[in-house]
Amino acid sequence: MKILLTAERTLMSNYHGALFLGFMSCAPKNLINSKLFFRFICPPVKVKDGQALLAPYGTRKIEAALLDYGFSEKDVAVVPPEKVGKYLKEAKIVGITTNDPLGLGPASTTFANKSGFIKDESFNAYCFRDLLEKIRGKAKIVVGGAGAWQLAEEKVREELGVDVVVIGEGEKTVPQLFDRILKGEDLRGVFYGEVVENIPVIRKASVGGIVEIARGCGRGCRFCQPTLQKLRSRPLEDILKEVRINAEVNGFVNLHAEDVLRYKAEGLKVNEKAVIELFSEVSKISKVGISHFSLASVSSAEKVVEEISTILGIPNKAQPWIAGQTGIETGSAKLIEAHMPGKVLPFKAEEWCDIVEQSFGICADNHWVPCATLIIGLPGEEESDVLKTVELMDRLKRYKSLIVPLFFVPLSNLRNQKPFSAEDLKSYHWELLAKCWEHDKKWIIDLSKEYLAKMPLISRALLMNFITWAISEGDKRIRGMIEERCTV
Repeated sequence: MKILLTAERTLMSNYHGALFLGFMSCAPKNLINSKLFFRFICPPVKVKDGQALLAPYGTRKIEAALLDYGFSEKDVAVVPPEKVGKYLKEAKIVGITTNDPLGLGPASTTFANKSGFIKDESFNAYCFRDLLEKIRGKAKIVVGGAGAWQLAEEKVREELGVDVVVIGEGEKTVPQLFDRILKGEDLRGVFYGEVVENIPVIRKASVGGIVEIARGCGRGCRFCQPTLQKLRSRPLEDILKEVRINAEVNGFVNLHAEDVLRYKAEGLKVNEKAVIELFSEVSKISKVGISHFSLASVSSAEKVVEEISTILGIPNKAQPWIAGQTGIETGSAKLIEAHMPGKVLPFKAEEWCDIVEQSFGICADNHWVPCATLIIGLPGEEESDVLKTVELMDRLKRYKSLIVPLFFVPLSNLRNQKPFSAEDLKSYHWELLAKCWEHDKKWIIDLSKEYLAKMPLISRALLMNFITWAISEGDKRIRGMIEERCTV
């Protein structure tokens, strides 16, 4: 095999079909025993004929792009990181998919590493470094994926032994780069991927049963790269091909987009007919989950949310609810207007808190569970902005959901701003953190029991024991920190 495609260990796991557990890879490594974590929570993907039966969706896209470009299946192997050594003698290129190679993403910087609450390396950063140590100097190393921006500095690449970094969409750019490398060019440095209109169809199943239905967003949030990209919806025919591939191996699919309700949208207006057709056709083949949705879309298309739940038969014994990631970010109309005016459309910034509560109510009525984020430390944030978010939290406490506060990370149009860290927290930030903790503590046990029900018994018991311990221990620590900081 001339080309090996792989990913850091935390990405090469199906998490027993409970994909949201993947966020535990952002946790500090000293929080959970590594042997228990990698055996019972993050088990390795299975292998057949030396190759991974499941791989990250981005890896599968690059695999498909290489084959479409003209590379033979004999040239390309997708392997888990623990199997890479078997092929290194023949390999000329190792392509690595990474989401958070240095632990600099919002979740990792909030909970781990130098800026987080617990000053220890996150699992994902540890696993990326561990992988590079195994392959450094044995083949040309090319890294891409959502976290590739973290490797843009030459000094960082040299220290890690990374030759080439691809930032952005890779399906057009990577095959050309690999072709040049195999023809003898000594390529090094950072390359930026071109926007892809004809997105290739994956050949084999993906971790989490991920199937991309649309790429980009167009809402224009200044801190988020995907929202600045033009929305491109994929043909239903291509989506169904990938659904069948994943249904055969996983038994389920997770439809992925920055906002699944804007599939084939006309601008920011929900295309009801297209969305309903999408979920109807996919549900004929497989059990269905979703990745992300927008609260503004939920409020503007309540009937579509109702219809999706009806189509999927939610609630039922196997699937009591459907969960997806969404962004609240702030309760401040001032910060909305400054950094994310498109997020609230077709509504106004001053209506945002009402829209958030209304959307949470619609989700509750239709058995959708929002897994929402808040951003702490946005540029220009003042005490009054944080307190408005605190007030919004009070309005949301009766809705079944998780709300996770994340530190601001300077990305996209705000990349020159100062990052936020645990050392920057003020008493009013701690008040918001306390609200989030009380909210999540109220809901997390019930949600965990329902979400983990399909996991193997030992893994489920281990996780539930860990969650119970984490709530108890977290309660002591957080209350202690809040009392200490709020009296300063």
